[in-house]
Amino acid sequence: MNIKDLKTLKQSGEKITCLTAYDASFAKLFDECNIDIILVGDSLGNVIKGDKNTLSVSMNDMIYHTQATAKITKKALIIADMPYQSYANAEKTLANAKRLINAGAQMVKFEGGREFEVCFKILQHHNIPVCGHLGLQPQSVLKMGGYKVQGRDQHSAERILADAKALENWGVQTIVIECIPAKLGKQISQSLAIPTIGIGAGVDCDGQVLVSYDMLGITQNPPKFVKNFLTNGNIQSATKDFIQAVKDNTFPADKHSY
Repeated sequence: MNIKDLKTLKQSGEKITCLTAYDASFAKLFDECNIDIILVGDSLGNVIKGDKNTLSVSMNDMIYHTQATAKITKKALIIADMPYQSYANAEKTLANAKRLINAGAQMVKFEGGREFEVCFKILQHHNIPVCGHLGLQPQSVLKMGGYKVQGRDQHSAERILADAKALENWGVQTIVIECIPAKLGKQISQSLAIPTIGIGAGVDCDGQVLVSYDMLGITQNPPKFVKNFLTNGNIQSATKDFIQAVKDNTFPADKHSY
């Protein structure tokens, strides 16, 4: 799987599948199940470190987990999150993005819209592939007043859509959109030539991502958009069930959407 393949999947209408992994064992299993994307997410702050949010995750954390994941992955595209404050300015963004690419990532992801224009543009200038992240932004959870659905009113919906279009213009290759109304997720996906990866953004996104610990039912009291695929069988069969459900448009269902 490479970056061009993602756009080909969008054009063909085939859904893109993505799960988080933070170590070699899970990465190998997901890769052998033919997941399209492995996201080395800063969600490791929650599921690995036991924190209430992602803000404590460092660049060293991300490099360590990216290396562990990348060395075993043979087929899936690897995207690594840039953690909190690692893209505070253009120079810092470039330096830290290079560190993640050198650790084995094929694309880096960071949160935010037009307020990070210089950061997106410097990576475009240096040919570093970028995945955006709009809607609910976990690194801004304190500013947003908690984990809340974004884009419910017209003004905020228009802002998210405008940000998505700007990111595409600045060379961003794909965008994760999190916790927005399904109608807005569909509108954004239809407005862009690049793929959208939804998480709590409705079934009409070009792909779906879940935190693997959520998908396997490990997380207690998960968000509405989560489905536990490990109801019987084993982790491998649960992973295959997730992939199939995304590919055939049965996940997310209405009960997983806003």
